[in-house]
Amino acid sequence: MILLTGATGYVGGRLLRVFEDADLRVRCLTRHPEALRQRAANTTEVVQGDVLDAASLAPSMIGVHTAYYLVHAMASERSFEEQDRCAAYAFASAAREAGVQRIIYLGGLGAGDDLSTHLRSRQEVGRILRESGVATIEFRASIIIGSGSASFEMIRALVEKLPVMVTPRWVKTRSQPIAVEDAIAYLVQALDLNFKGSRIIEIGGADKVTYMDLMEEYAHQRGLRRWMIPVPVLTPRLSSLWLGLVTPVYARVGRELVDSLRNQTIVTDTSANDLFAIRPLGFREALTRALANEDRGFAETRWSDAFSPLDSKARWGGTSFGRRLVDSRSVRVPFPPDVAFQPIERLGGKTGWYYGNLLWKIRGLLDLLFGGAGMRRGRRDPNRLQAGDTLDFWRVEEIQRNHVLRLSAEMRLPGRAWLQFEVEASGTGSLVRQTAIFDPIGVLGQIYWYLLYPVHQFVFGGMLTGIVRAMEKSR
Repeated sequence: MILLTGATGYVGGRLLRVFEDADLRVRCLTRHPEALRQRAANTTEVVQGDVLDAASLAPSMIGVHTAYYLVHAMASERSFEEQDRCAAYAFASAAREAGVQRIIYLGGLGAGDDLSTHLRSRQEVGRILRESGVATIEFRASIIIGSGSASFEMIRALVEKLPVMVTPRWVKTRSQPIAVEDAIAYLVQALDLNFKGSRIIEIGGADKVTYMDLMEEYAHQRGLRRWMIPVPVLTPRLSSLWLGLVTPVYARVGRELVDSLRNQTIVTDTSANDLFAIRPLGFREALTRALANEDRGFAETRWSDAFSPLDSKARWGGTSFGRRLVDSRSVRVPFPPDVAFQPIERLGGKTGWYYGNLLWKIRGLLDLLFGGAGMRRGRRDPNRLQAGDTLDFWRVEEIQRNHVLRLSAEMRLPGRAWLQFEVEASGTGSLVRQTAIFDPIGVLGQIYWYLLYPVHQFVFGGMLTGIVRAMEKSR
């Protein structure tokens, strides 16, 4: 039996999916089991507990061979060092008493007497676990690069939002970033690693780079031109407050992350190469994978779940999901999904867009003038769509008949755009949800979205009303 803590977190959540795909016996310890049960497989056992509550740990350890410790309290408003220390002692004690054979822990790289508070705490937790009497593998990693990771989010927000950046000294500190897929691979293979006792294993990617290298490469892959102006004075505290204005990272977490960046996080012990059959990606490949996986993950994510179908209050500008901007609306109709989906599948071409057709034609003419496809392509069939079909200046990216239609924009834009419709059975009728998604490129893309947001509200809102009227006429 594997015990997994931190399954609702970034690394733990990905690790859980790997374990479930491999049909391993997993028990997840979480403070909020009701939330995790909705995402975990039926074969995964979810139990309530808290690493700061020693009494709740003993039942979760019964029958466990290997326990993964993937929690920390850095976002806590109280002293995270003291909380991390207490939690590590409680977990280590419970594991020892239950006869757990191995603890696997993911900590942070760094060496020297001048470690940041964050890195010092991460390494103290590793020491507590190693000294518990339970064989412990402590992985020490540098920056983790993957869609959704704190470091990746910080890099992305800075590069996307700031054409000119005043860069402090910490952007020149060297690190050895590791792709999240490689970090997960090390954690998984550690299950069967054949050696006794405890050990520290340093892991990193193939390249030693600075944060400036990462930002420049991200800008290159996104096709952005950015100017970086180095300055000698910008303290970690000021940097974190600055980050809080332009990135999704909370100011406290940002301060701890930035404070850690004054420490080099380079692999000095290369024994991982002998212990594991893993050859990590370089930072360019890691960023490429992060961007590609983000697209896939976003397509699979139900972004519209963030909008209540009964909530009539729209947030100006929509909602941000990573770098994407999302505007969603929904309506309940007294028709079954097959009836509700029919007018959606007839969108475009001679049918038109159910509202503001003159505005759509003007947009198509502007697109033609700027070298785009315009509205002239129409559609292949007036009633049926299939994946890959052109639809005026859209293309059908996905269609699940009577359930989902997702269109990707092929007009000239300072970014990428999608329009998605979802139909779900709801009581005696259906819930129809319309979602517009925009992935802006740089500041110009941001300006485009917010400048045209009132027009989008007008056109897309009218379109959904027109679709409902078309349903009523078809009955």
